[in-house]
Amino acid sequence: MRIRLRGAPAWAQKDGMTHTHDIAIIGAGPVGGTLALALAARGHKVLLVDKANLSPMEDPAFDGRAYAIAAGSRLVMEEAGIWNELPFAPCPILDIDVTDGKLGRPPSPLKLHFDHRDVGDEPFGWIVEARSIRVAINRRLQRADNLTLRAPAEALITRNANEVRLRVGTEDFSAQLVVAAEGRQSPLREAARIGTTRLPYHQTAVIFAIAHEQPHNGVALEHFLPGGPFAVLPMTGTPEHPHLSAIVFTERDRLARRLYEMPDAPFLREVAIRLGERLGQISLVGRRWLYPLNAMYAARYYDTRLVLVGDAAHGVHPIAGQGLNLGYQDAIALVDLLDGVPDPGAPDLLARYQAARRPVNMAMLMGMDTLDRLFSTNHPAIRLARDLGLAAVERMPRLKKRFMRTAMGQ
Repeated sequence: MRIRLRGAPAWAQKDGMTHTHDIAIIGAGPVGGTLALALAARGHKVLLVDKANLSPMEDPAFDGRAYAIAAGSRLVMEEAGIWNELPFAPCPILDIDVTDGKLGRPPSPLKLHFDHRDVGDEPFGWIVEARSIRVAINRRLQRADNLTLRAPAEALITRNANEVRLRVGTEDFSAQLVVAAEGRQSPLREAARIGTTRLPYHQTAVIFAIAHEQPHNGVALEHFLPGGPFAVLPMTGTPEHPHLSAIVFTERDRLARRLYEMPDAPFLREVAIRLGERLGQISLVGRRWLYPLNAMYAARYYDTRLVLVGDAAHGVHPIAGQGLNLGYQDAIALVDLLDGVPDPGAPDLLARYQAARRPVNMAMLMGMDTLDRLFSTNHPAIRLARDLGLAAVERMPRLKKRFMRTAMGQ
């Protein structure tokens, strides 16, 4: 994406129609697309631009990728009108087991169990297929009021104290605020010279899905191992595979690459060593995906008539499945903050957004970083301390409830 920040571009001097919008959003991924729809539903006139063709992302084949959607994040999906458009039913997360262990050995008996009934009737959240969210967003984008979509397209952007100007193809647009929702390599953030700090983990996640013999009963598992966490996320079954789960298999970079490249049979043996017998016989469904892991945070969340959301502002370790939820919480905060305001790009509003979101996101980032570094080690003293810590929390109902509400996005 080409971005210019200084001086008036040549196209801004031409006579012709400029399409006026309240807010422009660059990036139509889950956060950007949902935010655009939620803002439009509140009456804002929104321009949404993405360099990708969105339709090919609606792969009809099951591919094993899924998101954990916290109960709090469902609110913005409902406001955007996409929750009821999901073509594949979300699977509720009813319980969460947190265990610690060593490769090839049974988990430690000192574990942590969260039951959603301890904090109410609602699930902790839902596991939603990635393709399901994409299809739902695309459906809503095609018929949403107050929203202009340009994809695939690139924007040439100029910002000043009074407005944002955009050239998209041969069209000219103006807005009062531009939102960077382009992901971790955000060109808008880089052009604004907003610095970032990155925390390498030297870990890579192998993501895939399994069919299994026994039902998961809505239970998610986070099993900590020296090489990294091994997560099992319950999914809604299909007629062909009535019992399905998504796996996030984290290991050191080199070993993760070897696992990713293994033939199915030895790969499944490695999975079974970590999973144990809790789900019975297992088989692979769909393909495997490889994601190198690191954390990232931006030095600030706004600039002149520019604001960052989602992965453009922060990226966390997937140890608790909170990445997309943090982006959705950004969207909720921005939608509420901009509701009914005459100037969405006013500096005081953007400062309030940063004050509301950056401390929360930083706390989550550091918490996930600490958890990964604490559990991704085989040091005997640290192993004993963390197992005792799990057992202590298990016996502290108030603290457990606090953790559960955090997981629910409350």
